[in-house]
Amino acid sequence: MRKPFLVLALISAGVFAGWCGHALTPSALGQPRAVEPRGPLPEWEQVSIRRFKEAAPSVVYITTTEERSRDFFGWDVVEVPSGSGTGFIWDGKGHVVTNYHVIQGATRAFITLSDGTRHEATYAGGSADRDLAVLQLSDPPPRLRPIPIGSSGDLQVGQAVLAIGNPFGLDQTLTTGVVSALGREIQSVSHRRISGVIQTDAAINPGNSGGPLLDSAGRLIGVNAAIQSPSGASAGIGFAVPVDTVNRVVPQLISRGKLDRPNLGFDPVEPRLLERAFGPQKGIMVGRVQPGGPAARGGLKGVASEGRRLLPGDLIQAVNGRSVQDWDSLLDAVEALPLGSSAELEVMRGGRSMKLRVKLEAGGV
Repeated sequence: MRKPFLVLALISAGVFAGWCGHALTPSALGQPRAVEPRGPLPEWEQVSIRRFKEAAPSVVYITTTEERSRDFFGWDVVEVPSGSGTGFIWDGKGHVVTNYHVIQGATRAFITLSDGTRHEATYAGGSADRDLAVLQLSDPPPRLRPIPIGSSGDLQVGQAVLAIGNPFGLDQTLTTGVVSALGREIQSVSHRRISGVIQTDAAINPGNSGGPLLDSAGRLIGVNAAIQSPSGASAGIGFAVPVDTVNRVVPQLISRGKLDRPNLGFDPVEPRLLERAFGPQKGIMVGRVQPGGPAARGGLKGVASEGRRLLPGDLIQAVNGRSVQDWDSLLDAVEALPLGSSAELEVMRGGRSMKLRVKLEAGGV
């Protein structure tokens, strides 16, 4: 009863083998397919390629180490990797700009240039408030390529941007996107607000910190600093410190090692105490005025006492026409002005609005 099935199977196998022998020959299976020709790349693709090739030599990979004790007494100290990030060449003298949080707490820093060479770097200066730092190549090679500088004051939402960095240690990575929003605020490592921040949807991931955000002309418009993401990876919301801030802060970090904050010559009343003592107020109230300081010479009056009754000080509401709501926004306004210049303060005193001028001196804290 099984013979017909056996015969049928043998016949089918023979037919299949014959078909394979004729139709699927090694020569037929082993030939690659013909390449479909294409025309030149569209201009928008060529722009991205050109901008990456132009900017990549200015972008560096930063790794840091720190010292840790192996024992309780701290006698046995070892050096271990502590972090990594991105930076870019600021000038031909070997200054490299990055985020402050990239090198915070590090004992040593090493910079890998785009040609693959690795160099040790020293700390030249930094500002935790602005999340910016400068490293100095110990032995800068010749023909460094500083990154071109743009401006951030005239940016518009929707402009194309490019970010170059080392996400997760993958060096020389390009991501693209647009300016998603302007005037954002993020918190620095010192818990001071950084205002005027650029938001972008160009993918920013751990390791991109300190890298350049470029416009379509290949100019620096921001320093990638943070992301907002529940997972810790890119969610299309990245933030960059605007280049106008960078271009003002970095020269001070190079020349003095720190950012000189203007000394206004007074201490503000803490918001919690202000509301408790005088109720809700709009602005920054002058607390203690330093004798002989800029505020005293400018005519500002602080909180005073009359018996057991507290008298409110001047309530600052604007600097050079720019509205201020708290101490951080006041500092942002005056730090944008050169030392030695004067700031016009709009204050409320006893229910009356008035304008006073205060000269900005170095020495703020």
